[in-house]
Amino acid sequence: MIIYYTPKSCSIASIIALEWANAAYETIKANTKSEEYKKINPARTVPALDIGEGKILTENTAILKYIADTHREKNLGADEGVVAEYEFNKLSSFLNGFHSAFGPYYVPERYTVATDDASIENVLKALFVSIDNVMKSLDKMLDGKNYLYNDKKSVLDAYAYVMVRWTDDFEKSWKDYPSVKRFVENLEDDPAVKMAFMK
Repeated sequence: MIIYYTPKSCSIASIIALEWANAAYETIKANTKSEEYKKINPARTVPALDIGEGKILTENTAILKYIADTHREKNLGADEGVVAEYEFNKLSSFLNGFHSAFGPYYVPERYTVATDDASIENVLKALFVSIDNVMKSLDKMLDGKNYLYNDKKSVLDAYAYVMVRWTDDFEKSWKDYPSVKRFVENLEDDPAVKMAFMK
């Protein structure tokens, strides 16, 4: 397999998951603005996972689930049963929404028709309120647990970890949420996490 990624993006979660799965893969740093990468993923987003025979997977949550499902012996996905699958998918949907909430931080001009500095600043103020609300929810989910889903390591932890670290430079960062802080510190020494964040 070949995983296309960019540093510090959500694609790092897929690299962590591939490491946890002990999968055979190669990494390629993607230039998402290039015409070459557009041929790989017309949406120009990362990650993209080439699984061979002309099949390329896109969308991070779907790729994470694919990794878990194709490496079931590593127990990185949902437990057995429809309800367990639902709980896993619910958390995956929550994290996907968390991901979307960061959009205004990187491209605030897309979230207002105004172009003045005050309007852009208001977009960012709203963003920080939104992220704080999500972080509070995540903090409750992690209360008394080391891992997000059924207190076992899963591909969802890789995704949550990467996004939580996006708050490193926020005035209120992951360190201000006690359960999230414990979660991050628990994973920081993981060899797969260390390796992926060096990319």
